[in-house]
Amino acid sequence: MRNLITDVPGLRVGNATDLGLASGVTVVVFDEAAVASVDVRGGGPGTRETDLLEPHETVGAIHAVVLSGGSAFGLDAASGVMAALAERGVGFEVGTARVPIVPGAVLFDLLNGGDKDWGRFPPYRDLGHAAVEAAGLDFPLGTVGAGTGATTVNLKGGLGSASMIAASGHRVGALVAVNACGSVNLGEGPHFWAAPFEQAGEFGGLGLPHPLPALPARPPLKGLSSGANTTIAVVATDAVLTKAQCKRLAVMAHDGYAHAIWPVHTPLDGDTIFATATARKPLADPVFDLALIGDAIVRTLARASARAVHEATALPQPGTLPAWRDVWGE
Repeated sequence: MRNLITDVPGLRVGNATDLGLASGVTVVVFDEAAVASVDVRGGGPGTRETDLLEPHETVGAIHAVVLSGGSAFGLDAASGVMAALAERGVGFEVGTARVPIVPGAVLFDLLNGGDKDWGRFPPYRDLGHAAVEAAGLDFPLGTVGAGTGATTVNLKGGLGSASMIAASGHRVGALVAVNACGSVNLGEGPHFWAAPFEQAGEFGGLGLPHPLPALPARPPLKGLSSGANTTIAVVATDAVLTKAQCKRLAVMAHDGYAHAIWPVHTPLDGDTIFATATARKPLADPVFDLALIGDAIVRTLARASARAVHEATALPQPGTLPAWRDVWGE
């Protein structure tokens, strides 16, 4: 187990990073078309092809999911991913045509000090294509891909991932770009909200502080406009699921955000989660096993969200937020 979403068989992850731009793209590419759905809880989302993921819509499976920086400009990344997949003959068959089905979500990183003077066309289409070319089973975390320009209210955000085996025996994994309006750590200290779920010291092994600090009267929030934040994620399992069951997992998965980020799902965020299934292992019980998988996904996404900040490094631009490691070391 790599403690990455790629521990779920049937998918790979690729990143494309531009530190000068202070932004990037992350893509999950499926070996075979995967069943998927989505749940959006933030007040200012930026998404692509999410309507077709509803259980009552016709298209039954997808070929990739894109997480991107760049706000609405980053939606172009999916076009680059589509182009790379089309070059490989991958897509939904419509007669003699093949159309790659590539939903995605974006986060806002336009004010982080990077050079966004890209001229007529933003670079995200090319970054999306490059991310597919880089897709593999091993990939870095932190200030890479969609997490390159991500921030939280007080620390550098980033790309995180984690995995585990659910009590049902199914593998689950999470991949998240944390660009939260709120905070992943308690107050001014190094401890993470997700500490009760940590495995093997994956984000410092600090546990929770004792005694627990009192919550401030005013929650920590970035002073930015609606949609200027957003935490976006893909969760995956090797279970054989329907779109409706994936929808339920996407709904449950948001509890992973709630265990790791405070506050979350605000009018300032565009929090979105895609839930995917690679259909390697049937459910023994369609209700109870699904609940166990959902529980594992909540735990895994909380851990991945903390890892995103723990693994991040500060951007090279002057005046940017410090990384967790800059403040508290290893």
